[in-house]
Amino acid sequence: MSDYLHAGWLALLQGVTEFLPVSSAGHLALAPRLFGWPDQGLAFDVAVHVGTLLAVVVYFRADVGRLAVAWFASITGRPATLHSKLAWALLFATLLISIAGALLESLVAGQLRSVTAVALATMGFGVLLGLADWRGAKNRALESITWRDITVIACAQVLALIPGASRAGVTISAGLAMGLTREAAARFSFLLAMPVIAAAGVWQARGLFGGGGDGHGDLGAPAWGVLGFATVLSAAVALLCIHCFLGFARRHSLLPFVIYRVALGVILLLAFR
Repeated sequence: MSDYLHAGWLALLQGVTEFLPVSSAGHLALAPRLFGWPDQGLAFDVAVHVGTLLAVVVYFRADVGRLAVAWFASITGRPATLHSKLAWALLFATLLISIAGALLESLVAGQLRSVTAVALATMGFGVLLGLADWRGAKNRALESITWRDITVIACAQVLALIPGASRAGVTISAGLAMGLTREAAARFSFLLAMPVIAAAGVWQARGLFGGGGDGHGDLGAPAWGVLGFATVLSAAVALLCIHCFLGFARRHSLLPFVIYRVALGVILLLAFR
């Protein structure tokens, strides 16, 4: 991965799709197949994940501060607050997805990355998103979230290990199904993204040091200029995307994303049959 144009397109793709309910993993898995590009490499994947992590931390920096303060207060015995509950919820959900990811890594990296599997997941989970948006009560703010809601959303997030499912898509769908407003479901999904993206980045980065057993350990000297460019670009695009999506979710249904996902899945099945 030394071509700035190639890196730019992939970083743009990661930045746009990470926080929209369309699956960044599915798009990144399909891009090399669709355009005949070589695999971008593990170092590049880590770099763009760092970029999107920076974007969500910067956007929710005030929330991050409140969550940290509330969590430390809770472990000293102070009464629970919304932010301490959310902080513990993020830790719980991250632990769950980390365990599932470690156990299912070989399956996810193998059979589930085929074009057919990605296409079916893109369509299937897109339809579920549409049903949750249509049938959900959408009358509960984030302040009303309960441990039942948190457990459901955390368990749903495990499905995001399937390329094409979309981490944002499944968590927003679960939030909507539990009656949260679109904005509340999206906001919790974005907060949940911070520890999950960090954990995924650490898990991926292990392959950069000592081999990792997956054939990606000996990458040689990475092209630091390209990686830095990709990190900054993915961060900038993701930051804009978070802002725009939250504004969109306040006023509109998620039907355009459902239509896009179903159309993309059909195109992929027809193109690669």
